Parts: sequence; C-alpha cells; structure tokens
Amino acid sequence: MCGICGEFRFDQRAVDRTVLERMNARLAQRGPDDEGLFLRENVGFGHRRLAVIDLSHKSHQPMVDEELGLTLVFNGAIYNYRELRQQLQSKGYSFFSDGDTEVILKAYREWGEHCPEHLIGMFAFVIWDQKRQQLFAARDRFGIKPLYYSLDQQRFRFASNTQALLAAGDVNRAIDTEALHFQFTLHAVVPAPRTIIQGIRKVEPGCSLTLDAAGNLSQRRYWRLDATRPEQELSEDEWIEAIHEALRTAVKRRNDVADVPVGVLLSGGLDSSLLVALLAELGISDIRTFSIGFEDQPEEKGSEFEYSDQVVERYKPRHHKFLIPNEDVLKRLPEAVDAMAEPMFGQDAVAFYLLSEQVSKQVKVVQSGQGADEVFGGYFWYSRMQAEQGSAVERFRKHYFDRDHDEYLRMVSSACRVADITGEYVAQRLGEPQADSFLDQALRFDVTTLIVDDPVKRVDNMTMAWGLEARVPFLDHQLVEVAAKSPPQFRLKQDGKYPLKMIARGIVPDAVIDRPKGYFPMPALKYVRGDFLEFMRDILDSRACRERGLFNRKYIDMLLSAPEMHHTRIQGSKLWHLAVFEYWLQRNLDHSV
Repeated sequence: MCGICGEFRFDQRAVDRTVLERMNARLAQRGPDDEGLFLRENVGFGHRRLAVIDLSHKSHQPMVDEELGLTLVFNGAIYNYRELRQQLQSKGYSFFSDGDTEVILKAYREWGEHCPEHLIGMFAFVIWDQKRQQLFAARDRFGIKPLYYSLDQQRFRFASNTQALLAAGDVNRAIDTEALHFQFTLHAVVPAPRTIIQGIRKVEPGCSLTLDAAGNLSQRRYWRLDATRPEQELSEDEWIEAIHEALRTAVKRRNDVADVPVGVLLSGGLDSSLLVALLAELGISDIRTFSIGFEDQPEEKGSEFEYSDQVVERYKPRHHKFLIPNEDVLKRLPEAVDAMAEPMFGQDAVAFYLLSEQVSKQVKVVQSGQGADEVFGGYFWYSRMQAEQGSAVERFRKHYFDRDHDEYLRMVSSACRVADITGEYVAQRLGEPQADSFLDQALRFDVTTLIVDDPVKRVDNMTMAWGLEARVPFLDHQLVEVAAKSPPQFRLKQDGKYPLKMIARGIVPDAVIDRPKGYFPMPALKYVRGDFLEFMRDILDSRACRERGLFNRKYIDMLLSAPEMHHTRIQGSKLWHLAVFEYWLQRNLDHSV
C-alpha cells in the first residue's frame, strides 16, 4: 500500500533533505498517488502513497498528531481498524481522518510497544515519539510488508526496499558471506535480520524495534506461532469447519477493507480458485479475476488456463487473461530484477512482475493465494521429510536444501567459505519449543521464516513495482493459528491441503481440486536454452562477475556445459540461481550513488 523511509540521527545534526528526497524517489513505484516529507531537526520521514483506504488528503503521510506528539509512516493495511477505532474512541480518543493510518497512532499512544498485538493485517510502520525522543518500528507477523534498515554510530535509516537505503549513501556494500551461505542453501532465503549486503539489515517478522536518542536499539518479539494440539481434541469435521470459518473471515476482511475494487490473481490452482468461490459464497457479485500464461516448453506447459477457465465458466467473474511470449520475458527481465529488494531465485518473479503490470491497469488491490501450501502442507517435500530418518535438520536438509555444504564450498571462492551456518540455524529453529512433532516443526519454520523471504517477498516486490497491493488471506494470523493447532497428518492427507480440498468440494470444479500440484509456470527459466542460456552465460562470463570473484569458475563452467542437468531438490535451475544473483549485484551494487 505504500513506500516508507526515514532517518534518525544520534549526533544531533539535522537530517539532510536531499538525502531523504533521494530515498523517497526510489520508492515512487510503490506509491504513485501521493508523496510527503516530514523533517524536524534530527528526524526525517518520507512516504509514497498508494491510496486504498480513506482516499482523502486526511490520510496523507507522514501523519503528524501534534496533540499526541507522534509522527507516523506506514505501509500496509489494518483489517480490524474500524473495530479498533471504536474501541479507542470509547477510551476518549478523537480522530481527524477515516482510515487505518491514524488508528495505529492512537493504538501506540494507548498500548505502547504492545500495539502491534492488537493489529490484524499486514504492516510495516515507524513512529517518532517526540515526548520520549525515540523511534518505534514494527513489522507484521509474517513479514508480508518489508522493513529494511541501516545503523551506525551517527544515524538509523529505514526504508521499504534496499534500493532506497543504497541511494542514501554511506552503506557498507560488501557481501555478507554468511548471508551468501543462506542465499544458496535455502532457495534465496536470507533470514532476518541479515541481508546479502553487510550494511543493510531487516526487521524480523513478528517483532518491533525501539531506538533511543543515543542510538541504543532493542528488539521485542510480540508474536510466536504455537504448533501444539489443543487440550480438547477436535474431529476432522470440526477442524474443517473451524478452518473454513477462519478462512471465510480472512477473505471477507481483505475484500471489505478497501475504498477501491479488489480483484483476485487466478492461477488455476486450488488456492486462488477457492478465493473466487469464497467471495461468491460471501455474496460478492462483481468479482474481477486475472490470469497469465507463457509459452510451452517440451517438458512443461506454460499456462494453467485449462483450469482457470473452468473457474471462470462457473462463477462468471470479470476475467482478464494474458499470454506473454518468451521474447517479452527476456526483454523485461532486467526490470523485474530491478524491482527485487534482494536477489530472488523464484522463477515466477518475472511472471508476477508482468502480470502485475497488466492488473494494475484495472485495479489497485488483489487477493492472492500465497501461503496456502506452507500453512496446509501442499508441497511434495513434506511427506518425504516425514518418511526420512535422522535428526530434524537432517530430514529437512535432504529434501529442501538447494545445495549441501560440500557443494556450496565447491561453488564459492576460498574467500567466501564459511561454516555450515545454515544447517546450524535450521537445527536451532526446528528445535524451538511449542511444536508437537517434526512435521509441526517443519511447517512452522516454513510459514514463519522460509515463506517470508521467498513467495511473500516476491509477491510484494513484483506487485508494488506497479503500485498494486496484494493481500494474502491464507496468511491471516488467526487462520494460521487455527491451522497450526490441527494435526499435520490431517493437513497432509490426499497429497496435502486436505482441509482446503474439503472446503472446496462442491464450490470449485473437481478437476481443479484433484489435479496434481502445479507451480506458477515459467518453463523458460527452468529449462535453460537458446537466448536465455546466452543471457546467463554473458552475465557469468562478464568482467564484473570475474572480478567480483564470489564463485569458483570450475563450478560455473560445469553448469554452463549442461544447464538442464543441474536442478535443486525442489526443481530450481542452479544456473539461473547464479546468473540472477550476479545480475542483481551488477544492477544494484556496481555503481556509485
């Protein structure tokens, strides 16, 4: 819903307006409707607005409440803001606007650091508390909205993407070699607070930060996911009904809390098809849907229109279908890479980018099916992990890691070699309390960490590149809390997502429910050949790549000699991983501000 940035100086020097303007300019695509700056001595905020809730100037940001001594910049949507507004009004607060932004300000004044616990939605916000002379920042429970920062002895800067922080200058651009290990082991997931850039960190999901005038930073975790069974056992039918009710509420919230039309990204899979069916079930008549497809490859179809068309035939939404030729994919690939706040390996990033371009011409807000596979066990590797022997991390590693540690050491140059920190981190996270079984551990880790820096970040970056807000009802935290309490074997029945299949039966075409699990098709980046192969070869053979010296040339040559033979355990192209990573570095780090 927006882009935010700012600076808080500890040396009592005034914030440089030109620096703030430079940062804000790099957020323009996230908020094409309005912009604003706030400068007060050693504090400065910038904001770019995508107007979705309260379209009037009353919800302009940065939002200043002089009476409370608070200033806010906010990116996201608070779906229970009307209920919170009534609650706060009963406590004596008065409001000058009609949106969700001001509700956060009053909630902070009322509940302090506990205010995020009251919010249902997706959010990243920063508040300047003039009376306490401190900053307070918070990020939603699943990191749906991004919040990056840089910190040194002189200042704290924050922004919705890394490009804004790089544009500000004075950032240590060196590669974080430990983050590099995560990047190439966990499918481009670098868990917060790290990023691939040493001088840039990110706020952890479900956490808040408080920063005082001396530069002291403290973090508080305000939410954890409990993956243990309830005291009172539920039957299968009771679980399905509980999940159905929570999902219906999540979909309704994300449709109703907007002062503009809300569409659906309809892929042809179960998850997005179910969103359309539930909207119809809720009585929404003017449903707008959007599908995209690409050219087929011999090994894989490039579209799922045969399934999405069946949903369209049943519910008769206002449907838009786009077919993108491969030459357009390659031509537009640089733009998609420029929209990445961090390097991404998901082959569907460019697909979402091109789809978002078309969708943004029709609507400002869409619902999307991300999160269903992680919450409800839809991926093939969960059952394989469950059948495996050994420790939790060994079971997880064997069916998820893109590269084992030995291969990683062969891939990178000697200067980049580190210990198996990814294995150590995953073992620690899987071993955290409040999970009854290995599958509970794995599913919780996926939905609270892996999803954040893979599909969720990808969807945010690619949609917001066109001023399009994506809402993800399957990551409604109350829905996820219900699902996480249910037995994982129940969720994994019938090849996964059993509760959703039962909810969908009768309201979604059977062919969509019973089809094999599909993935957003982008076959040209999975089976690399022709112009795509030459594009990647040019990147990895470039002078910049050779001089950077991150990768062992023998490893690169091995991939280039047989690009279609080297796929990860979850079917990603290893050549694409190296090429897009190097390309992102070239387009973001190989220049001066």
